Amino acid sequence: MSGSHIKTILLIEDTVPLARVYTEYMRSESYNVIHVETGAAALAALADAIPDAVVLDLKLPDMDGLDILRHIREEAPDTSVVVITAHGSVNTAVEAMRQGAFDFIVKPFNATRLNVTLRNALERKRLTRAVEVLRKTLDRDRFHDFIGASSEMQAVYRTIESVAPSKASVFITGESGTGKELAADAIHRTSPRRGRAFVALNCAAIPKDLLESEIFGHVKGAFTGATADRVGAAQAADGGTLFLDEICEMALDIQVKLLRFIQTGTVQPVGGSRVEKVDVRFVCATNRDPLAEAEAGRFREDLYYRLHVVPLHLPPLRDREDDAVLIARAFLKDYSAEEGRRFTGFSPEVEAVFRAYDWPGNVRQLQNVVRNVVVLHDGELVEPGMLPEPLKSRAKDSVAAPAAAIRANGTGTETRGASIRPLWLVEKEIIQEALRQCEDDVPKAATLLEISPSTIYRKLQQWKAEAAGKR
Repeated sequence: MSGSHIKTILLIEDTVPLARVYTEYMRSESYNVIHVETGAAALAALADAIPDAVVLDLKLPDMDGLDILRHIREEAPDTSVVVITAHGSVNTAVEAMRQGAFDFIVKPFNATRLNVTLRNALERKRLTRAVEVLRKTLDRDRFHDFIGASSEMQAVYRTIESVAPSKASVFITGESGTGKELAADAIHRTSPRRGRAFVALNCAAIPKDLLESEIFGHVKGAFTGATADRVGAAQAADGGTLFLDEICEMALDIQVKLLRFIQTGTVQPVGGSRVEKVDVRFVCATNRDPLAEAEAGRFREDLYYRLHVVPLHLPPLRDREDDAVLIARAFLKDYSAEEGRRFTGFSPEVEAVFRAYDWPGNVRQLQNVVRNVVVLHDGELVEPGMLPEPLKSRAKDSVAAPAAAIRANGTGTETRGASIRPLWLVEKEIIQEALRQCEDDVPKAATLLEISPSTIYRKLQQWKAEAAGKR
């Protein structure tokens, strides 16, 4: 039989001569058949190991076969069950199907009937598992501490899962506030090193004359203020992961020592003579272009190629489809609980502003906006007037534009609402008109509309699908 491993079938049949016949039927397909005669023996076998499929005779001497079926559904829901029944018990077999059996076969049956049914049952199990894997890897809106369901973030999640099991160095790039440390932590927590330390060091936040000591440690008396031996980040991360954030800010003389550490796997504390062996996995990050920094002579080229083994780029929030709203909702829930506020969500106008805004400070800016709202206001929904600048002005502009259009159409109080058109239709017309004026140049139209190009692409796909559905 083709396949990666021999499939195990649990046969539950109290009539021994029939069990022998069924076993021979199944062995022609190279199945590993385990036969038991009673319900109690079946439960013991299931407790010992979960089979790939079960062939179950509903008429057992000590137990109702439906009880065994229910046990399998609770304890091993992925296991397909094929029920054997007699002509007079078809109604019972139908009941078994309602309770989760894959199929039933009526006695007497031949080898072909049994084996075709088993192949179908095993194939369904394989497809179910494949769909579950795809669902987990393609439709995730959370991954460790990341929140985001956009296609851009799905690619980030897959890269992290692919690189995590190795020891290869990862170089993370992305604008400030995109979550580079979250990515480094996710790599560590997905890796075999997750049981050891994750040590993060921000090279831009530590004075140049102290950075060497922070990384490699120092001995007592090495310099003024060194009143005791100190373990550095490299030793603290032994067996785990060392994350060097903003590495392009590191002075060239420290870069030389870091390169030696990477090449030899040893460190020498400042002021010390003893060399220590250290095993760490390097993850680095910068909001600059590291290759441009190397070409400009500010970052050693040999160090760049040592660390830039697997690149991982984090997209800015403006390019992450509807992730801004998804993240904002999570922040609102957490901060409302912290501050004792009543907020349960955002008004449609606020969510529209969040989608249209370009978020130059990325997730960090969005986090600050939501916290600002929660600290200073309270209510059921976050309304436009609660937003800090510049989002409040954006919200006013988005409300004023349709109002001006309504006034221009001559709508007065006596015909209030008569000329108001659905927001989705106005949005569609504005985007289509922008594309017409820009000769279908999506990035140019997006720039003029102050939205992400991915938003336009997504809308175009949506309208195309809707048009196809109407045909």
